[in-house]
Amino acid sequence: MTNSSSHKPVHVIGGGLAGSEAAWQIAQAGVPVVLHEMRPLRGTDAHKTEGLAELVCSNSFRSDDAKANAVGVLHAEMRMANSIIMASGDANQVPAGGALAVDRDGFSDAVTKALHDHPLIEIVREEVTDLPPEEWDQAIIATGPLTAPSLAEAIGKHTDEEALAFFDAIAPIVHFDSIDMDTCWFQSRYDKVGPGGTGKDYINCPMNREQYERFIQALLDGEKTQFKEWEGTPYFDGCLPIEVMAERGPETLRHGPMKPMGLTNAHKPDEKPYAVVQLRQDNALGTLYNMVGFQTKLKYGAQVEIFRTIPGLENAEFARLGGLHRNTYINSPALLDSTLQLKGREGLRFAGQITGCEGYVESAAMGLLAGRFAAAARKGEALTPPPATTAFGALLNHITGGHILSDDEPGKRSFQPMNVNFGLFPPVEIIKPEGKRLRGKEKSLARKHALSARALADARDWLGLPQPAAAAE
Repeated sequence: MTNSSSHKPVHVIGGGLAGSEAAWQIAQAGVPVVLHEMRPLRGTDAHKTEGLAELVCSNSFRSDDAKANAVGVLHAEMRMANSIIMASGDANQVPAGGALAVDRDGFSDAVTKALHDHPLIEIVREEVTDLPPEEWDQAIIATGPLTAPSLAEAIGKHTDEEALAFFDAIAPIVHFDSIDMDTCWFQSRYDKVGPGGTGKDYINCPMNREQYERFIQALLDGEKTQFKEWEGTPYFDGCLPIEVMAERGPETLRHGPMKPMGLTNAHKPDEKPYAVVQLRQDNALGTLYNMVGFQTKLKYGAQVEIFRTIPGLENAEFARLGGLHRNTYINSPALLDSTLQLKGREGLRFAGQITGCEGYVESAAMGLLAGRFAAAARKGEALTPPPATTAFGALLNHITGGHILSDDEPGKRSFQPMNVNFGLFPPVEIIKPEGKRLRGKEKSLARKHALSARALADARDWLGLPQPAAAAE
């Protein structure tokens, strides 16, 4: 790094998506950054490489629909803010219907190179085991859900708040050439075509009723990994292990990740499948496919045995089997202010999943905001938090105070991790066509469009960008 800036550096701890985005935003603002990443000196239970912004679970950033999906709106806002995570994701996109999925290695390589080449960013490979020293007067902790125990303990001691935790699980990845395409077929649900997709972006493995019921029973009977010291730790509903979903009832999976709706078996169009297992492309070469929704805590031997009973996967070769790890996050509403700064410790901010947001894009978005707040503080400038009407602001508000009250203990707040969703946005007035009454899905879609349009317009204003000509008129 060649530091041509007169400012003291901001220190960012953690080179995941949030830390990488924070470092990029700070440097782009003209402020030097020291990015501390403990890998490869110390590994984690989920990471496999030393690359920055490594994706340890799915390779999907989820929906890229900026008109009717909240995460798509967040994508758009991040692109407006020159996000390195979104730029690298767009440059390494693989087909996934209406979603934005990426080649995980190409994506990580792109982020790592961009940060390494930036003249204001220094990457230091070391483990930070305690809270930043006072001389690091502007610092961001973005160590994610896999924060090393020593640092987690230090955070707990300083905040005097009991850390909350939840399990997170990762899905298996299958070699494409081991999938029987005489049984399986390519199709997106309802033939939906999205950015980078063709309408045939998923491999579908069909099951009849008897096969499905045997499969469910095998999931229930299969040997699972046990973590006695983690008993009582809740799962995050957005990433439940497949066998935990099966425990909720025999039809749960058929109405979840294995739902057959919108799919027609190309080999037997007259036979409607009772359930379907979908696989999504996981790398740019198309040689690896991720089992969608199949996060699991089954032991490796049980995974191979059970998943090879899926029609079309009888000879499946696995590039990676599923696994389970514990995610830790702080009680952010009690601890952080509206700029993600720790109350009682000026200049120390938190970002990413450790704050209690969930999802790759949400984590990176909080890194983006923390980076901008830190850069502004270093330059002696004031930066107002984004409006609650934006995806940035809606998610920030949830993390720093927009959570629900507990019915069990009046006055005590209950804070749980959450993906960005339209339920976090303030209500919006829907302009109805004259003489027409909106109902059902039509009304819901109109509401989403209105929320999205308002969010993107307000995000542009917050970022100081001009409005599109059509919107301005």
